[in-house]
Amino acid sequence: MSTDVEHEKRALRAELRERRQLLSDAQRATAASGIREQLDALIEAHSAESISCFLSAMTEPGTREFVAAAVQRGIRVLLPVTRADGLLDWAVADDTDETSEGLFGLPEPTGEVLGPIAVNDVDLMIIPAAAVDSTGMRLGWGRGYFDKTIGSMEKCPPVYAVIYDSEVLESLPREVHDQPVTGIVTPTRTLTLSPSRP
Repeated sequence: MSTDVEHEKRALRAELRERRQLLSDAQRATAASGIREQLDALIEAHSAESISCFLSAMTEPGTREFVAAAVQRGIRVLLPVTRADGLLDWAVADDTDETSEGLFGLPEPTGEVLGPIAVNDVDLMIIPAAAVDSTGMRLGWGRGYFDKTIGSMEKCPPVYAVIYDSEVLESLPREVHDQPVTGIVTPTRTLTLSPSRP
């Protein structure tokens, strides 16, 4: 049975999705450039040698430039591969930009697939989101992949969600399974919101 929180989340996601679709190509390109700068600085600040990230879809803040540059610098980048059972497999990013279409029509890597526990070795996780509030609560797109992944990790590294500046909200509806993030990365800033997990 649907709850009020689920309805609120659904309405908010629809509004955020619509806002993203209204962005121009120039706005998207500027955002991608800003995201790359912020993420490069974040990796530096954490001395991260191995990270997880995602391949941005057309309406998402662009991460592809960042991923390609990180791989060229010798950073190990794991990219998520969706599974029908609600878990994520991972593939190591390489210097090709070949992608395939995942379960939900989103771009996914084509390299060798590693199991769900491969992500346990990363120094930093960079994940997608629809919005994040001032306490670090993240609103995803409703499939629960990243909440499950983060919630099941024994020793979770810092987790940063990538969103547009307008998607940093005062508060978000939350459910028991929702996992907070350490911080957010937007095209203009990086904010640390909640303490890293033990």
